[in-house]
Amino acid sequence: MAEDLRLRGAARAGIAVRDLADTDEAMAAFADFVATLGGVDHVLVAYGVLGDQKVAEHDIAAAEAGLRVNFTSAAAWVLAAAGTLERQRRGSLVVLGSVAGDRGRRANFVYGAAKAGLAALIEGVAHRFASSGPRAVIVKPGPVVTPMTEGYASRKGLMWATPETVAAIVRRAAERGGPVVYAPWFWRWIMLVIRFLPAAVFNRLNI
Repeated sequence: MAEDLRLRGAARAGIAVRDLADTDEAMAAFADFVATLGGVDHVLVAYGVLGDQKVAEHDIAAAEAGLRVNFTSAAAWVLAAAGTLERQRRGSLVVLGSVAGDRGRRANFVYGAAKAGLAALIEGVAHRFASSGPRAVIVKPGPVVTPMTEGYASRKGLMWATPETVAAIVRRAAERGGPVVYAPWFWRWIMLVIRFLPAAVFNRLNI
């Protein structure tokens, strides 16, 4: 990835290798990243594991591992980045969430719970930033054709986005828009309907 950036004209592309689930001294580690770069304008937090819902329902250790990666560790790095951006009074923090966090569904509610928590955290950070200069945005993609979704029976159709489509939305979110952005845009309306379905109707759906 660094070499690709250089070929595209980047003057410098630094690399740091770290297990992001290890949040010991996250504040100091993030400060080191920023110092190495010579400053920071935009921070993108984009990692996670889908996990196996059926396993997580009966294996607490598996559920905790997923929650630790998808929420606990991400929250630590988000808070570290937020502190830096607030001190410099500029820049943007963009975090990749998921539409899965908008309503708990039998298919992926452990993963969805982590993404719901992450969304609440970012909305809170955006509120914190409201009068200080930086901005924070949670981007919520629908299904995306990535290694995470390999194994799904079909990854074609209007509901599936490409990484390039989501990347363009993420880039725009760093500059403008509200604290919650759906990728693509139509997921905002799909999830609005799903959130407001009465439980009696919702519980009959296999989603």
